[in-house]
Order: sequence, then C-alpha cells, then structure tokens
Amino acid sequence: MDRLDEWMDGWMDDGERQMREMTRAEAMRRLASVRLGRVVFTSRALPAIRPVNHLVEDGHVIIRSHEGSTIVTAASAERGTVVAYEADELDPTSHTGWSVVITGLARLVDDPQEAARYHEALRPHMPGEMGYVIRIYPELVTGSEFVAAATANDQADDSPASVPR
Repeated sequence: MDRLDEWMDGWMDDGERQMREMTRAEAMRRLASVRLGRVVFTSRALPAIRPVNHLVEDGHVIIRSHEGSTIVTAASAERGTVVAYEADELDPTSHTGWSVVITGLARLVDDPQEAARYHEALRPHMPGEMGYVIRIYPELVTGSEFVAAATANDQADDSPASVPR
C-alpha cells in the first residue's frame, strides 16, 4: 500500500463511520454553537479564505472586519457580495463531528446603534481594529454530520419511520 492509499484508507467509509445530512434548522443551530469559522470571498478574481469569529442572530451570521479589507469593500457595495461561510467541529482521531457551509449575500451593517451592539457582543480573535460589522444573509445552508455507524444506526432505530406500529 502506498502513502496515498494509507491516507485515503483513514477517510474512506469503512463501515465504522457514516455521513448524515442536517436540516437547515439543525445546521444553523450547530453554526451558532461555535464561535470560529472561515469566510470565503473573492479577492482579485480569486477565492480568499479568512478565519473569523462570528455570532448567529435571527438566522444571519455576523462577523467583523477591518478598514481596507477586500470583504469590507465588497460588502459595502449597494448589492453586497456573495460569500460562503464554513464552521465545523471535527475530531481528527475518530473522524467524527460536523461541518456547516452557508452561502449568501454579505452586507455591511450601517445602522450605528446596531453596529455598536455587535461591536460589544462580538470580540474578534485577531488583533487590531475591527471597525466594520458584516451581516451574511444565508441563501444556501448545508450541514453534514460524520458519526460512528453504531450511532447512526441507533438514531435510525429511534426515528418515527423505524418504530414498530
């Protein structure tokens, strides 16, 4: 077995793990349960990814950024800018956990009172002045949970469709 085969062997479905798709509501709950994710946007016609912390409020993802950043410039346009946002909680040993990806429009929060409230509630993990607040309006929301096969089977056994009548 070569190195690639060894590496892939750890990630292939070996009957011990299964992937389960989440509902939109469950995916948004999982996203709200963590504080750090990655925003994906376009910079100089290429994809760019930055780690940022976030909060979820009223179904929107709120992040902060700094003056002069590409995402602030794009989000300040009247139409906003399309972004993706990903957060996860994955165990590198068991290969279990979950991942959520949202895609939608990002726009600057321009109401001063609302922006001040988010400045107080959302403390960036990066140093420096993060004077801009950006709201992401999710259009597409996908979530996947990677579980041990026994857990997946237990969940299936408890589902209404599999309970004997």
